[in-house]
Amino acid sequence: MRKSSRLILALDETDREKALDIADAVSGTVDAIKINWPLVLSAGPEMITELSRRTDVICDFKVADIPNTVHLIVDGALGRGASAVIVHSFTGSDSMKEAVDTAAGRGNIYAVTEMSHPGGKEFTAPNAEALALVGVRCGVKGFIAPATRPDRIAAIRKVIGDREILSPGVGAQGGSASAAISAGADYVIVGRAIYKSDDPSKVAGDIADEIRTVL
Repeated sequence: MRKSSRLILALDETDREKALDIADAVSGTVDAIKINWPLVLSAGPEMITELSRRTDVICDFKVADIPNTVHLIVDGALGRGASAVIVHSFTGSDSMKEAVDTAAGRGNIYAVTEMSHPGGKEFTAPNAEALALVGVRCGVKGFIAPATRPDRIAAIRKVIGDREILSPGVGAQGGSASAAISAGADYVIVGRAIYKSDDPSKVAGDIADEIRTVL
């Protein structure tokens, strides 16, 4: 995944044609497009391949299962053209290691430390550092840490060293792109603020400009 704008689009648009139009509009600006189950369930898994022709695709499947199921999901996503898959850490080191081993030489694994919504404070945040250590030991490429709480990005950075941090929660959830980057994030993830706007290309460009002010 390139590291140019430091911006990743979370494309949760469920209309296939709209999703592709948005991807075309922003693919020159964003470093990757992150997709989740809403788009895959509505438009089919072939969307992974379609979008991978435009830019890197991160499958945000937040995989949380036994190692064999983790293997099947990661293998399927990467086989369709994804560059990375997001998994949960709380399933433990055996599932995490299976994800990393399955992706080896084909793509990357990012692990969730804590969620960006208010409920993320209840269970994931109190255990985030321990969850990050599991990922470090298993060799993941990087971690998901919330732009809605920049102090938590800084805390996770202390644990993981130079591994990457992707930070969701910018825009509709109230997080700031520049604050997240300043706190130690490598990339920010923005969804509704871009794909629900009247001009996704302009909004993506404006956020990329904001990020550049703190680099």
